[in-house]
Amino acid sequence: MSISHDPSRYRAFLLTMWEERSRDGGLPPVWRFRLEDPRTGQQRGFASLDALVDTLKQVIGDNDEK
Repeated sequence: MSISHDPSRYRAFLLTMWEERSRDGGLPPVWRFRLEDPRTGQQRGFASLDALVDTLKQVIGDNDEK
């Protein structure tokens, strides 16, 4: 398997994830996610793992069309 470093086929993100807990402990903790593009500084926040994965799938799909 070869790795392509063609800029149109290569993306790097910084992933930050953290657990949020309710103050009174009445709700189960939830994970939050943030992706940052180090080239542009653009950040996107996600309230669920599913939303994060959907966005990554879109990024891959956008690259497949090029």
